[in-house]
Amino acid sequence: MYYAVIMAGGSGTRLWPLSRQNNPKQALKLIGDKTMFQYAVERISSIFPYERILVVTIPQHAEILQEQYPEIPTENFILEPEGRGTASAIGLVSIHLLQRDPNACMVILTADHFITKVNHFCDVLEIAEKVACNGKLVTLGIQPSTPSTGFGYIQQGQKFNDLNGLSIYEIEQFFEKPDLNKAQYMLKSGGFSWNSGMFVWKASIILREFEHQMPGFYAQLMQVKMALGTSKYKMVLNHIWPLIEKNTIDYGIMEKAENAVVIPVDIGWTDIGSWGSLDKLLPADQDRNIFIGSHVSIDTKNTLALGSKRLIATMGVEDLVIIDTDDVVMVCSREREQDVKALVELLKKENQLQYI
Repeated sequence: MYYAVIMAGGSGTRLWPLSRQNNPKQALKLIGDKTMFQYAVERISSIFPYERILVVTIPQHAEILQEQYPEIPTENFILEPEGRGTASAIGLVSIHLLQRDPNACMVILTADHFITKVNHFCDVLEIAEKVACNGKLVTLGIQPSTPSTGFGYIQQGQKFNDLNGLSIYEIEQFFEKPDLNKAQYMLKSGGFSWNSGMFVWKASIILREFEHQMPGFYAQLMQVKMALGTSKYKMVLNHIWPLIEKNTIDYGIMEKAENAVVIPVDIGWTDIGSWGSLDKLLPADQDRNIFIGSHVSIDTKNTLALGSKRLIATMGVEDLVIIDTDDVVMVCSREREQDVKALVELLKKENQLQYI
């Protein structure tokens, strides 16, 4: 059977101070009248019944997400004691799925993406399943529209196949987030996709890759697997998880996998990873300002101002991000919006934990 796995454990520090540990970005209504998590479930509901949608998160976020989609069975919320990177999250949900279904195929999605071409996206997922069922590790690449320095890139190799109008390529190489010159070269030369972080594979195949490429983690995972379905499961999980080395699925598996392919797609995809990512999705005025909440402005340009209760007034400023919450006002320049998480780290260092 085909299952959807929604990764929803992050705290979204680049969207601080609106995104907090007790109210993370996936639980926020940033666009329209639904939360990011609700959009993530809604757009796949035509393919996956609720009993085949699993959510990987942490205990602090589980209750709020369950309240937002009570149709998803409680047992489908797979809880990590703490986040240790995408590799560990995928490993944990894989052993749970294999216990239910030895032939399980799964798509890995995240709760912080926004997709406008939903019907095409669902078609892509069904095609990707066919490829994955033949033993491939499939990643969805996003056809780049700009020379973005905010994403990793995937270089396409030889064509592997064509299915229903989609071209599937072997993966030549993964690239970390490039500088602007390299990003411009990649866009101009073609044959490169943004790394979306969405994958499709059989649970048994990805576990085999863990065994070959991350044997230390695999051994730890097998200790957890042995406790599945027993009274000792939580105790074993809580003991093992802090010992796991943090790692991403890209670095731990995909960059070295010999059976990986990429499907470049145009699905109207936006990664809601920073305040600037909202520019594509929210209406701006003639001066490229986006105002959410009560505001007045004079001579203000290219500024995002978001508040809920107090009036935000701006004059003679440009290229700013202003976020007003009940207990924090955050102001930063547009060019530093990717660095907002540094403020969160500073608050942790200064033990001002009530603000994070």
